Amino acid sequence: MSALAPTVRARRRPRLPRLSALGWIGLVLVLAFCALALLGPLFSLPPDERTGGPLEAPSAAHWFGTDDLGRDLFARTAVGARLSLMVALGSVLAGLVVAVPLGLLAGYLGGTWVDDVLMRVMEALQALPVFVLALFVVGMIGTGPTEVGPVTLSAGVKVIILLALSFLPFFARVTRAATLVEVQEEYVAALRVVGVPRGRIMLGELLPNVLPPVLVQGFLWVGVAVFAESALSFLGLGVQPPQASLGNLLSDATSALMIGGWWLSVVPGLAILLVTIGINLLGDEVDRHLGGR
Repeated sequence: MSALAPTVRARRRPRLPRLSALGWIGLVLVLAFCALALLGPLFSLPPDERTGGPLEAPSAAHWFGTDDLGRDLFARTAVGARLSLMVALGSVLAGLVVAVPLGLLAGYLGGTWVDDVLMRVMEALQALPVFVLALFVVGMIGTGPTEVGPVTLSAGVKVIILLALSFLPFFARVTRAATLVEVQEEYVAALRVVGVPRGRIMLGELLPNVLPPVLVQGFLWVGVAVFAESALSFLGLGVQPPQASLGNLLSDATSALMIGGWWLSVVPGLAILLVTIGINLLGDEVDRHLGGR
């Protein structure tokens, strides 16, 4: 028993990675936005009802003031933040689910016709800016709910699909590049020699090693998705009023700036800015730890 004691004492508990000052700032900003999106609507006034006078400045009764119709801006910003968060996470997850298998297959079969076809398709998608693609989709099916057989696609779901399509090339390219590097390792050649099936090599061996850099990129693109959804709604190509989103809140605020309603644009604009900064700072921190730097 005494011989084992030093061994037991030598064991160390796993320690969480230490965040830098910028990493902590990013974490706080992201958590604050998530709290606003997830908890804000539970403790706010009804977002679509008139609960005050038109264009009331921020006060104890209305923390972020009211809009030109007397609706509480905190409630509408919280609902808009929730919508932006759902669209951002949904579009990034949908893009990863489709792009990672395609990039993994293209990287494993690098240099073959399968790789060429997949990458040419990705390049064609990448050549279409998201706003041009949005104009095409809106022109075809409009901005309201769309019936696809028995399924009704809301404006938010259509934005998720649109952003996921635009993210596909980036996620597929990152996955392919990581797979091309991993395929050169000796263990892959050894697995091929002993006759391990191709699917098992890709899913059981390559995928776990390829996922970390892909997930870091996916996390960073959540911030891009929040900004893109807001921009689409601001231009009238995304979620439409009276449903609140950060983008259409900014769009509605433009008419109130000249009459002193500065808070209508400052509040949703700060929400978009701070969560984008927070995600980038925290994403860089995650990348630093995963990369061992």
